[in-house]
Parts: sequence; structure tokens; C-alpha cells
Amino acid sequence: MNPLFTPNIYQERRNKLSAAFPHGVALFLSNGESPVNYPANTYRYRQDSNFLYFFGLAIPNVVGVIDFEQNKSILFGDDFTIDDIIWMGDQPKMSDLATQIAAEEVRPLAELSSFLKGKSVHFTPPYRAENKIELARLLGKTLEELTPSVELIKKIVSLREIKSLEEIVQMVEANEIGAFMHKMVMKFCKPGATERQLFGIAESIALTMGDGTSFPIILSQNGQTLHNHDHSLTLEEGRLLVMDSGAENVMNYCSDHTRTLPVSGKFSTRQKEIYEMVYQANMAAIANCKPGIQNMENYKLAVTILTEGLQKIGLMKGNLEESVALGTHALFMPHGLGHQIGLDVHDMEDFGENYVGYDDTIQRSSIPGYRSLRMAKTLRPGHVITVEPGIYFIPHLIDIWKKEKKFEAFINYDKLENYKGFGGIRIEDSVLITEEGSRVLGTHLPKSVEEIETILQS
Repeated sequence: MNPLFTPNIYQERRNKLSAAFPHGVALFLSNGESPVNYPANTYRYRQDSNFLYFFGLAIPNVVGVIDFEQNKSILFGDDFTIDDIIWMGDQPKMSDLATQIAAEEVRPLAELSSFLKGKSVHFTPPYRAENKIELARLLGKTLEELTPSVELIKKIVSLREIKSLEEIVQMVEANEIGAFMHKMVMKFCKPGATERQLFGIAESIALTMGDGTSFPIILSQNGQTLHNHDHSLTLEEGRLLVMDSGAENVMNYCSDHTRTLPVSGKFSTRQKEIYEMVYQANMAAIANCKPGIQNMENYKLAVTILTEGLQKIGLMKGNLEESVALGTHALFMPHGLGHQIGLDVHDMEDFGENYVGYDDTIQRSSIPGYRSLRMAKTLRPGHVITVEPGIYFIPHLIDIWKKEKKFEAFINYDKLENYKGFGGIRIEDSVLITEEGSRVLGTHLPKSVEEIETILQS
């Protein structure tokens, strides 16, 4: 069993949700075991994050229900059988589990369908096919008729996005593990090592110190591919290694860091000038993270710094303000500035980005670059977001834009040809918004040119 917060924390969370709904029930299905290649051989188990938030239990085959009208919580599930105990050892009874999370009632799973009959049932969008099928069965609907509750989604976002003190403690721990993963990879980042070896070092730390990685590790010398999961190359002199990885601690809170390392142990002149642009954008955006600031403004600040830097070395040109407004920088940074993070590495994005990163005060843009921003809305104390600017030289994208003569008044395509083999650079930290401003979570992870070169050469 996974560790839990105190029972009152789960009860208070459910009470806050219940207070927003005068009628009906909220239904939370646990995730089941998922087979790798045959039923008894399963992937590492990961509970649904909404179930963890309100009911805390990281076990399959249970269902949590919040009855808004009765203002009580019911845990539907069956006690383990002797067959289960033979294979798994002694297991707690459902009544004991309910006590641990302050659920008022326990019922057998077989009663769930009849309990729901005739009730107004609120649920969030199912992201696993088996849960979608089970929801349809329980509610007597076709898959096409399943309609998640927008009202429930918005209320859960408002609760989960502001992290409590207890949650921040867990996120600091996750960031400590994540930072250690990176530091160990830095120590072994040498020409002749393989990407797979470094990947193995990082993943073993995540599994040894926590509950594994918070997402599949990105570790590649082909950093121009934003989410490169190939680890087949041998490290070469003169190349850059991008590592984007995170850990989950045993309470399933997540971290997310990115660092870019010169395999040679020292940045070349060209690598250093691009790296410094990304570093300055990262530092400036973090410094500007504070309550009341729209994260869209932090994005604009970061891409302005990147665009200005690229203009200074002749890869971009034209009026700086106009260039940034048009989104010409999207050739070099196609993604946004970051995302919320918590129980999910991209927190709550199973609801859809627009419910998490946008609200009634700000809508998604259609401008290149801006439209990729996952988190745009006003920052509040308790938000935890990532800040991850980058510059990438993506040959296929360069060729397409050049052929279309896209923003040719702002991009020096002829000089850009010489950068097609450069790769990419990204720097990322997880940032907590505080009452006064913000702070990066966890132990400091080297990221300046001097810090990176020192640890690589030590």
C-alpha cells in the first residue's frame, strides 16, 4: 500500500467539492492493471490522479463516489480473497481502507450499478479505454453518449491547481529525486558512453528513491526532436545531450527538469551563445513569476529574449516587437513556456489543456508559438508550473518554412542552413508561486554555463 495523507485531508477535499454541487453524485473509477503482453504480466501500476486526490488509495478494482445530496463518501470494492492473499500476502479489509481516507461507507462493487440508477452522475473524461467502456456499462449509455461534466472538471481544476503545504512538501521531495537523476547523469556524460547507459542510471534512481519516472525519459543528442525517446546513440565529442526527465515520489507527486549538456565537457563558442540565450530566458521568466502575472506575459518575455539573441547573431532580423507579436520565433521554439505540475507531470491535462491553462479571462491564441502555450492564465499562490524555454534547429521545419517563404522578412534562412546539424537546447525548472513571488522547487540543479562545465569536468 502507498503512504497516505491524514484522513481529514481527503475528507476536506471531498467536502470542498461537495459544497459546489447541490444534487447528484461524483463518480471516480480507479485504474485497473494493464497487461504488457498477457494478462498476468502487467505494467507498473499507476492510479488515476483524481482518485488519488480525493480517495488516496493506489489500488485497482475500487470506485469512489461522493454523494452530494447526502454529503458523504462511499467506497465501492470487495475484500481480498484467500487466493489474493496467497499471491500477495495479508491485505487490509475495505472497511480499514475506508477509515484511512475518512470514507463514511463501504459497499460491494456489485451494488454500484443499482446505486447509480436514476441519479445525476458527474464524471471526468476517461482516458483509458477500459474505463470508458465501464462507464458506459454502469450508466447504460453508448460510448458516444458519454458526456463528462464540465462543471465537475472546472471545480476539480480549481481545487487541484492550488497546492497545499502538504502537497508542496511532496513536490519538493520529487524534485530532489529528479535533480539527483540529472546530477548522476552529468557525472557519467562523457564521449564513448551510450545514451542507453545514461538512461538506465536515471531510471534506476527514480525507481530506487521513489515510485519511478513521472514520464518516459527524454535523453538524446538529437535534441531538435522535442520528445525524443530513442536512446540508441553513443555520445560523441562536440555534440549536445538534452535530458528531460522527472521522478514521482511514493505519494505520486511529480518533478520535471531539463538540462542540456556539452558531451565534450565544454560548450563550443556557437553552443555557448545559443545556450546563454535560453539560460537568460529561463532566469528572466522565473524571476517574473509572481501572483497576478499572466503566464502569457512570461512567455512573451522569454521569447522576446530569444528573438533578440537570435537577431544579434544574424539568424533573425527586422523589428523585434513586430517579430515577437507575429510568432516568428515558433521556428526555433515551437512549444509553449511550460505547464502545471502536481500529481500529473502535465497536471490535469486529461481534462484538456484549455480547462487547465486557460479560463474566462484568457483564451488560446491562433498565432504560431502562442497557440502551443499550455499554461497562459494568471498565476496565483500555490500554482506550480514549469518554465522551459528552448531553441531548436529542426531541419524539416526549416525547409518547410523556407520553401513557403514564411516570415522571410524576419528570418535569415541562408545563414540558418549552417545550423541544421546543431540540435537543440532546453532548460527547465519547476516553480512554486508564493505570496511574495516564486521559488524553484528542490535542491539547486546546475544550469549556468560555468556550473555545467564544472560538474562535467570534475
